[in-house]
Amino acid sequence: MKKLLSVFLILNLCSACFGDTIQGGVSERGFGSQNRVIDKKTGEGVGNAKITLPKEKYQTRTDKNGYFELDTQINGTSIMSVQKEKYKPYSMTVTQKSLEHPLEVTIEKSDAHNLAIDTSMHHLGDNSFSNNSANAGEFQSSATGPFFTKKFYLKNINTHSPVYLVIGSIIGIDTLVARSMGQNGHPNAYASPTQVFFNGNKIADVQINGDGQKIKLPSNLVKRGLNEVTVKTGRNMMQTSYVDYDDIEFMNLSIEN
Repeated sequence: MKKLLSVFLILNLCSACFGDTIQGGVSERGFGSQNRVIDKKTGEGVGNAKITLPKEKYQTRTDKNGYFELDTQINGTSIMSVQKEKYKPYSMTVTQKSLEHPLEVTIEKSDAHNLAIDTSMHHLGDNSFSNNSANAGEFQSSATGPFFTKKFYLKNINTHSPVYLVIGSIIGIDTLVARSMGQNGHPNAYASPTQVFFNGNKIADVQINGDGQKIKLPSNLVKRGLNEVTVKTGRNMMQTSYVDYDDIEFMNLSIEN
């Protein structure tokens, strides 16, 4: 993605734009006099929150008042993660330009109905991609294959309230829709969407790169106990002689209820 865009998630028959209000752990972000992480409810700084930029192999923590410095150079678009015990995980795409002004990031405390499934960065695909691919310069690790699967337990789920699967950040998607948004430079090639499965059932096609993408889970699929989520990358639709997987990266999978 050559520039920061509004967050889009395109499912089978609907699309939603979260604009400046970022879902999935952060209620909003703005500009202050210094980089700071603050608590959504109290407005106070959050101390000892971990800030990471995986591509740059950079990590720091907030001070006792929630302030932090980013002493690293960012080339292109990168994923920044904010993690703190008892808070919802959060990640966002940033550029060197977007960090010219101090960031104020508001994070929200988690509760018994929320669960962080996985907070690591994952690269799916086959390590074969063009320099014109969305975010190709930002990939920070080798691909582990075309799909990611993880099993997890839900103990305190409220089945009478909506349950969402949240993807903190995802980059590298090369669909026709992503191309129409200027997120990649492929003039002739495009990929099928990234697919998301929950307990063996497809629940979404992700067409666009972005942050805080929320997928509402069908209530009949959510179980108290063992559940499974799978993220499967798309494939190059212009390549027919062999399977050419779309290389993508994503970070922070969580459940919100």
